[in-house]
Amino acid sequence: MMAAAGGNFSDEEFWKACAELQQPAVARKWELLLETSGISVYRLLEESTWLYKYKIFGVLKDCSPALLKEVYMDLGYRKQWDQYVNELYEKECDGETLVYWQVAYPFPMYNRDYVYIRELRELDMEGRKIYVILAKSTSSSQFPERSGVIRVNQYQQSLAIESDGKGGSRVFMYYFDNPGGLIPSWLINWVARNGVPNFLKDLEEAYHKYPKKK
Repeated sequence: MMAAAGGNFSDEEFWKACAELQQPAVARKWELLLETSGISVYRLLEESTWLYKYKIFGVLKDCSPALLKEVYMDLGYRKQWDQYVNELYEKECDGETLVYWQVAYPFPMYNRDYVYIRELRELDMEGRKIYVILAKSTSSSQFPERSGVIRVNQYQQSLAIESDGKGGSRVFMYYFDNPGGLIPSWLINWVARNGVPNFLKDLEEAYHKYPKKK
């Protein structure tokens, strides 16, 4: 098992993401929101915030898991292919690597920014190699809040990637954030129906244009 960092996430959290690839945990209250181009998006209302959690399952054809993981982890490259990134960089803080991420919101809303930690592990699940990347919000005095930008303090994302056996990747992604402020319903609906599945499509396209791809 390989880890890029340690101590911020439990083993159980990594295995939980792996298990979603084998048996998606979308029973009970999870709602199938849409299916498009081999991607399925589910959502569940988080009653404490009245916001939705999302689970996305899909297959990215002709994308090897090892390189797809590298594309996802490459923050410098993401600034080239993710049109919503305003700022994105890593910074060492008290022995930990933190990520600062500012997301462009449509006018007249304020941009949102995040400070988060992330960790990559390569797991062996009954002979299947699975890459898992976990991320969650944190706080640091090294990243003071900025005027005109709303800090997102509740953010969590999981990504699990394994081979589909045909030269592509099976992917599971979990996503939740609380953007704060007043978000119009049209934007929430657009993100759910377009932004979430489009992220995987954009990631797939970025894979094929990756400068380090041999």
